[in-house]
Amino acid sequence: MDKTIIIDYYTDILCVWAWIAQKRVDELNKQLGNNIELQYHYLDVFGDVPTKITTQWKSKGGFMGFAEHIQQSVSAFEYADINPKVWTQVRPTTSANAHLMLKAVEITYDKNKSIDMALTFRTAFFIDGLDIGNLDVLCDLVNANGLDLNAINTSIRDGSAMASLMGDYQQSKRQNINGSPSFVFDGGRQTLYGNVGFDVILANIEALLKHSTDEASWC
Repeated sequence: MDKTIIIDYYTDILCVWAWIAQKRVDELNKQLGNNIELQYHYLDVFGDVPTKITTQWKSKGGFMGFAEHIQQSVSAFEYADINPKVWTQVRPTTSANAHLMLKAVEITYDKNKSIDMALTFRTAFFIDGLDIGNLDVLCDLVNANGLDLNAINTSIRDGSAMASLMGDYQQSKRQNINGSPSFVFDGGRQTLYGNVGFDVILANIEALLKHSTDEASWC
């Protein structure tokens, strides 16, 4: 019997490496869609952007230095364009609003709809140069994609979306997730973090699939 490999996938919506990793995720689903299940989670990397830039980039040019670093990071990936306004002019103060909205979409609709909206939010930021830390911008994007904003806001007002988001943040700490993106395999026994090539991710999944097949043959 074929076994489905569960992969916990942690990202921050504002993380450039998660934007770069999107093509790798798409290819994984294309090649192994019947054998893997990605469970999407969010973690707090850009929850407090002003403090992050002040403490980590003050001596390296602040926002402008960080923007230059981002452009250099994507220069090796022709498929991962970034709007020059990102971090130079467009500076979201937090990723938490977007994460909260995505959790509300998941509760109101389903996981797949939330995954689709996550890509919509990322595209709006990295390609269109929109401030997805702003709730008005997020609401406009939700409306533009034909979702029922009133229904979505219900889970925000009653706290269920926030509870789900806090669950992700807390789980990332329990699993010692160091950053975005992180692929967690085999119930937390193995983690691939950061700019990991597609071939490495694929090899790890195929090894787990082979191991599960070997175990099944023992029965």
